[in-house]
Amino acid sequence: MKYWITFSWLLIMTQVLQANDTVVLLHGLMRQPASMAKMADALEEEGYQVHNLGYPSRKKSIEELAVIVRQAIVKRTNATDKIHFVTHSLGGILVRQIQKTDPLPNIGRVVMLAPPNQGSEIVNKIGHWKAFTWANGPVGIQLGTENDGLIAQLGPVDFECGIITGDRSINWINSCMIAGSDDGKVSTQRAKVAGMSAYKVMHTTHPFIMKKKAVIQTTIRYLKTGKFDAQSDGVPHF
Repeated sequence: MKYWITFSWLLIMTQVLQANDTVVLLHGLMRQPASMAKMADALEEEGYQVHNLGYPSRKKSIEELAVIVRQAIVKRTNATDKIHFVTHSLGGILVRQIQKTDPLPNIGRVVMLAPPNQGSEIVNKIGHWKAFTWANGPVGIQLGTENDGLIAQLGPVDFECGIITGDRSINWINSCMIAGSDDGKVSTQRAKVAGMSAYKVMHTTHPFIMKKKAVIQTTIRYLKTGKFDAQSDGVPHF
């Protein structure tokens, strides 16, 4: 009986510590914090302190946005022991840029949703179009797949990183430019990054992946356990 009480107390304390962790949400290119609102609500219901940050995704380069976002993170989390992240698309690239150039020492687990971790072939095909530049800003052209591009130079991740990407597209024109299965923006293979600790493909699209109930549940599981599925273990093949 004594040991059961001790175990139960430790379990409760572990759950409390997890619930007091901070989670920073970063939306994708051409999006706003409102796109991450459903994810934010679910995380708050789990007891997490959530900061759903906005940034001018169409106005600055990746390097400039990373500086802006890092400053905002530090300002809001200066009393936080551990900072977890849930990112959509470009948001994941910004975390990688921050951790390469000016790393946060207290970064925790990171869930990247539909990240262009190896770039997107769409940028290679139409990135030079004026309409593309107008719509996406200076970041757009940086998201190509070139070996000498910024994305390729970011290197492996050195933090706990789980990636969820989609294999359903509602943009067949974009999908015609992408090799293999994709979510309408990024191929399932190009979402991967060296050093990731978990990887999962779910039947969802790039624009709405962060709103899907199953994705939200899987994200919360990773933040708590470091795994997407209860039975999974080991490092995924890159």
